[in-house]
Amino acid sequence: MRQSLFRSFRIEAAHRLPHVPAGHKCARLHGHSFEIEVHVEGEVDPVSGWVIDFAELSAAFRPIFERLDHYYLNEIEGLENPTSENLARWVWDRLQPGLPLLSAVVIRETCTSGCRYTG
Repeated sequence: MRQSLFRSFRIEAAHRLPHVPAGHKCARLHGHSFEIEVHVEGEVDPVSGWVIDFAELSAAFRPIFERLDHYYLNEIEGLENPTSENLARWVWDRLQPGLPLLSAVVIRETCTSGCRYTG
């Protein structure tokens, strides 16, 4: 039986969007309390009763958290234009090799705005 599950992580980070039209508010330096959801999908193991241990998701995300939390995203290689879309892809690219059950990365930069990346 295939099921999906997710784990949410929160980072605090600053950024600015360098390619928006002149005068756009997101061109100015600002910060977000980003919520990042890591979604996996797979078969439920008949012995353990789970798809994956939540601790494995936390361990896989730890290096990403340490690289992003309380940093200026524009200074991180690959995030020079740190839109939610680019951040989601950046996270995916770092998680997927060690987390083959990865099915989606969701970025929420506010309570009402975000994106979902599925590779």
